[in-house]
Amino acid sequence: MKELIIAFGLFLFIEGILYALFPAKMKNMLKKIDMFENSQLRSGGLFFAVIGFLIVWYVKN
Repeated sequence: MKELIIAFGLFLFIEGILYALFPAKMKNMLKKIDMFENSQLRSGGLFFAVIGFLIVWYVKN
């Protein structure tokens, strides 16, 4: 459970740094997300979720 909380904190830290350092670019990126179909976003999200899971699994073993 401790690792999950650390991972969530790291996620928030990275997201916060991106918005703090590149606010204009982040706004532009969020505007462009409307151009993608829901299926494309779903596929991309699933892809990154699997990659993230594999990284965590590899590191833990």
